Amino acid sequence: MPEQPDDPKNESDKPDDKKGQASKQPNPLSKWSLGWALLILFVVVMAIMMNSGSGEADRVNFDQFFAEAEAGHFVDNVYKIEDNRFTAELKDNVKHPKREGVEGGRIMVDVPSEVMATWDLKLRREAKVTADAKVTRVSFFLQLLGNFIVFALIILLIWFLFFRAMRGAGGGPGGMLGSFGRSKHKVLTKEHSTITLDDVAGIQEAKDEVSEIIEFLRNPKKFQRLGGRVPRGVMLIGPPGCGKTLLAKAVAGEADVPFFSISGSDFVEMFVGVGASRVRDLFTQAKDTAPCIIFLDEIDAVGRRRGSGFSSGGHDEREQTLNAILVEMDGFDSSDQVIVIASTNRADVLDPALTRPGRFDRSVQVHLPDVMGRAEILKVHSRKVKMSPDVELERLARGTPMFSGAELEAIINEAAIGATLQDKDWVEMEDLEEARDKVKYGRSRKSARVEEDDKKVVAYHEAGHAVVIMHQEHAEPLHKVTIIPRGQTGGTTFMLPERDRMVYGKKRLLASMRVAYGGRIAEQMFCDDQYNGTAGDIRQATSIARAMVTEYGMSERVGFQLFASDDENPYARGDQHSDETAKMIDEEVKRLIDETYAQTKHIIETHKDQVIAIAEALLKYETLTAKEVDKLMKGESLGKTTVSDLLAAEREKTAAPSADDAGTAPGKTDEGESDTGGMMPSPA
Repeated sequence: MPEQPDDPKNESDKPDDKKGQASKQPNPLSKWSLGWALLILFVVVMAIMMNSGSGEADRVNFDQFFAEAEAGHFVDNVYKIEDNRFTAELKDNVKHPKREGVEGGRIMVDVPSEVMATWDLKLRREAKVTADAKVTRVSFFLQLLGNFIVFALIILLIWFLFFRAMRGAGGGPGGMLGSFGRSKHKVLTKEHSTITLDDVAGIQEAKDEVSEIIEFLRNPKKFQRLGGRVPRGVMLIGPPGCGKTLLAKAVAGEADVPFFSISGSDFVEMFVGVGASRVRDLFTQAKDTAPCIIFLDEIDAVGRRRGSGFSSGGHDEREQTLNAILVEMDGFDSSDQVIVIASTNRADVLDPALTRPGRFDRSVQVHLPDVMGRAEILKVHSRKVKMSPDVELERLARGTPMFSGAELEAIINEAAIGATLQDKDWVEMEDLEEARDKVKYGRSRKSARVEEDDKKVVAYHEAGHAVVIMHQEHAEPLHKVTIIPRGQTGGTTFMLPERDRMVYGKKRLLASMRVAYGGRIAEQMFCDDQYNGTAGDIRQATSIARAMVTEYGMSERVGFQLFASDDENPYARGDQHSDETAKMIDEEVKRLIDETYAQTKHIIETHKDQVIAIAEALLKYETLTAKEVDKLMKGESLGKTTVSDLLAAEREKTAAPSADDAGTAPGKTDEGESDTGGMMPSPA
């Protein structure tokens, strides 16, 4: 039987094996460093020799030395007396007595000790030159030693700044280039991560999956008792912002094991083979610190399907990296206790060999949250935010269909910022709704100057949408209508779904098409023209109609067939049908559009008065809620006060004098101050 991993004998042998392997590994940097050191030493010696040679004076006899001194060719008329010689520096414009074509330089004459005093006296009296104080000549050996010390210090400086930096960058053998092959992962422990599973909401099934992984890492013998094998890999699949990375961070906060985190793009560099080297280095370190978790974020950067597109086969850098990941995950033993968690939002492009059981055993779908999930997410992110008692997070959750967790967190944050800028004591419901609209459609452009004609077109456009919604049984309920520009839109009609829908019936799809036509029909009916603001509505209606015919099988003439492009098969052609079939599809799409368009036009014509009432109210109030729209459709008045009404009332109050002011002097008040003369006060 094979030895168990907890065998003390087996564990005691491991350090010796590692020491033996480490001692046998050659150091490739030593030979390279020795060659560089010898080269630098050779350059230093040559420089010393050239320096010593260039500074040596040329020997002459005493007569030549005396002639140069008598002619005044010495610099400053000075010569030096050394132990057994006289030296002097010639002027730059003086020809050298020993070198042809050379001007300036140094000359010297050897002087026996018995005639030194005589020659010195002769130079002073007859040649009229001055002797320096007697100095002790430094020997050639001492000069060579001094220069060698200087250059030795330079070599040591190069060693510490260059070679040590190369070794440090490489992290060991391999030098500076070895750093490219080292993994760029980050290691997290429980102490470094403050995120737990309590901070993750709306994805309960995914939480249960990773909870099992955490339990295995904490108590592996519990799972091995019945012979079970822990999953080697868990693939988190879902749209962006759904909480895949947050879930992985929560695992790091819950599991008391090392957590290796790295992005898929960190494996690939400009050098071929670097990605595979980093993969091997990452898994080697993970096995040495097992039990642990490896988190590969955005694995589709290196895990794409092999052999498709214009890749160059097995020599492609990305494919080498993927092959290394496959090999390393196949090399796991059940006792390694190394679990790989990967995340991606492009599971359709991943290589099948990567997602098969044995590598990534589990594929966890992290979907967009439903109504209950959105409410839980909003509660989690609103823990640290001061909320008004009137805030209804459940209502906000209903009004945010298809929002991801990241977008919901942005809503809470934007609402808190907006309430802070308005000096509020807490976040109110209107702040949350404004933040929702801002995250989804962009900031409202209340200061944008809109011409009256354009504002009228937008008002009737949105009124047409609202009336059609209110008269459609299968349409989503109306929430509010506004003509305030926001983002790229001049106005918006918001609907509040009653619940999240997994399936859409034919009646509901047709109702959505009718709602899309309401804006164009109202514009054309009440403004006598057609405008470009309906481009988005046309695109929406056309896509619904074509999907009904080509994908959903909702056309009796076309039948129960698929004519859309097959995204799951990358080799499938886009035109899998004949020209006659394509013509039939186009005719069916046009029939659906024409029929629903005629039905919508009938609704607008039947309820003209309601469209006019809503449009005029929008021009007056700019924003209407669903209750206010319902009142207008019943013929009731809103009774709201606009800003213009407030300014007009203030103007009348200031202009009309009261009975108490009748006896005062013109232009004077009771206090004797001048009045405003009936001017309108500032809106501020």
